[in-house]
Amino acid sequence: MNTNKNMSEVKLMKGNEALAEAAIRAGCKGYFGYPITPQSEIIEYLAEVGRERGMVVMQVESEVAAINMVYGAAGAGARAMTSSSSPGISLMQEGLSYIACAELPCLVVNINRGGPGLGTIQPSQGDYFQAVKGGGHGDYHLIVLAPASVQEMADFVFDAFDLADKYRNPVMILADGALGQMMEKVQFKKYNPEEHKVDKLWATTGKEKSRERNVITSLFIQPEKMEQVNLHLMKKYKEIEKKEVRYELLETDDAEILLVAYGLSARICHRAMELAREQGVRVGMLRPITLYPFPYNALRSLRDNIKAALVVEMNAGQMVEDVRLGIEGKAHVEFFGRMGGIIPSPEEVFEKIMKLDARLSNMTLKDIITSEIRHSHVSYRSVRKKL
Repeated sequence: MNTNKNMSEVKLMKGNEALAEAAIRAGCKGYFGYPITPQSEIIEYLAEVGRERGMVVMQVESEVAAINMVYGAAGAGARAMTSSSSPGISLMQEGLSYIACAELPCLVVNINRGGPGLGTIQPSQGDYFQAVKGGGHGDYHLIVLAPASVQEMADFVFDAFDLADKYRNPVMILADGALGQMMEKVQFKKYNPEEHKVDKLWATTGKEKSRERNVITSLFIQPEKMEQVNLHLMKKYKEIEKKEVRYELLETDDAEILLVAYGLSARICHRAMELAREQGVRVGMLRPITLYPFPYNALRSLRDNIKAALVVEMNAGQMVEDVRLGIEGKAHVEFFGRMGGIIPSPEEVFEKIMKLDARLSNMTLKDIITSEIRHSHVSYRSVRKKL
């Protein structure tokens, strides 16, 4: 029996379907997308259920058309979204850059598949760089949320729309094919979109005589004006970085080895951490929930007390670069990843932990310094001074 009055009844749903249902409940008025595995259930669910409940749901001719329709709907002040998987998101990058510059709130969902190229329909985390560093042109950021469960696939939709409206910024939910397809129990929180509604005085909803016309654009021919737009965006991103960092810490109080992982990889690492602690190895975990803004300060607060960090990703090594930036040479950093749609097992990660623990017992201070210099752009003197 559900005793939480702020939550609805328990349902068993796929991640994609839970996300789609949450979008309806969050007051999304327009969905524009194109089917692609492994996220097609999102558009299928919305086409059937969303339309019945008042959403405009359009299967359009391409992902390029989809992102530009989101641009239009968001510009009119509506909560709007699209979803796709890796190759489709790549096609949206120009439109995403326009939307970021025009400061339009919207939700973009990327259910990762293996790549590069058309790749495989199996799960991956190979789109981290594209999502976090800005896949399109120019200086901009998306706010990026990384769920690790079907429950979070739903919860983060509400958070995403609220963050998008608060900062007039596109938000991405970055998940993977496994989270999109797996079935778990989910509860939808009580959420009234009207209570979260913000005034959008900038929206193109028709000009009243009492005000100047609203113009939404990302075209600024004069370089002085373009620079001012960029400076305004940078100021907004600084505010986001200050106020919206989200992460989870597990067993870090006494940890000597820190696992860093997000999404599905974090679930795998959680079990590997338990296996290692059963063997007496003091392992903790940092799970970034916002990939942008990244929890650098959380890493900085932990780095002086750990011997090493092990970054686990389903790619060739992408988030590990941000971990190194946060560690700043004060602890040894290693990477373990699987690619092409292969999901690492808890036993594989456990084996890496045990081997790392054995090596750490034999590593000297010089070994750690040499290792960090080899993997970073800092000098021997700067690392030696920090240590």
